[in-house]
Amino acid sequence: MRILGGWIALTPEVDAKLLFGRHVWDCAQHADLWGKRLPELRAAAQVSEPGGPAVVAAFDLIETAERPEQTVERVTAIYRVVKPHLATVYERHLAVANPVYEPPTRRILLRCIEEERRHAAAGALVLERLFARDRASADRARLWERKLLDALGAARGVTGDVELPLVAEPATPPERASVAQDLVTPPSGFDVEAALGDLAAPLAAHRAALARGELAAVRGELGGEAPPEAVVEYARLVPPFERVEVVGVARIGRQRVVKLALAGPRGRQVLQERWTPTEAGWRIVTVEVTDSTS
Repeated sequence: MRILGGWIALTPEVDAKLLFGRHVWDCAQHADLWGKRLPELRAAAQVSEPGGPAVVAAFDLIETAERPEQTVERVTAIYRVVKPHLATVYERHLAVANPVYEPPTRRILLRCIEEERRHAAAGALVLERLFARDRASADRARLWERKLLDALGAARGVTGDVELPLVAEPATPPERASVAQDLVTPPSGFDVEAALGDLAAPLAAHRAALARGELAAVRGELGGEAPPEAVVEYARLVPPFERVEVVGVARIGRQRVVKLALAGPRGRQVLQERWTPTEAGWRIVTVEVTDSTS
């Protein structure tokens, strides 16, 4: 729950971001159910301890995938490793939980199993979308999955005493219709030309200058009301860039806020600029660079 909550703001892909957001709530419900059940079993309420230092190390490894370009690793960690593993452990515990005097525990287990399996299936569909956008990411996902399973295997699972295999396939996979509630259809592409209006042509030349690394020309488009910090922001760019793509446009009166994704051999950056029309043409009045270089 805490890992997913921390990753929402770090994840640029809308379908993955919303997947995390929906499942944080379910995970919080699971934690609350177990927290209330613990004192009924004469254990400390709302207190849990890791199965051992190796369990802590495995989850510390999972949390290292926090760069914006590591969405595939984040989805892989939770939906190919953690949730299927939790469902496996829950199913084994359910098999030995006495139906006569442990019905509350069994009811919680049944809910968690159903929801963890459904979550894993939804995550698999989001991964398919991510792989379709970047085929090389499938290889990264397989390597990361193997690394995390090895770390979890060294810990003997989340409880420190799980027998192999750590992840067992569900006897009955969730129906696709039930998984649909966890997914959000990705928004369709927007019409950049229509959103930009007469800024489209100047922005095309601006993007070309950025791609070539002609930062002097780029700075020449700053308007008189632009603060000195705008020049400093442009100095943070690390050209050349192989791609300079428009990923967002917002209209604020006559002004336009444009977000550009820049990808080059030294990494990726995001540039946000606010343009305003003047007698001399469109000019930039604010600049913000988000550095996501590796």
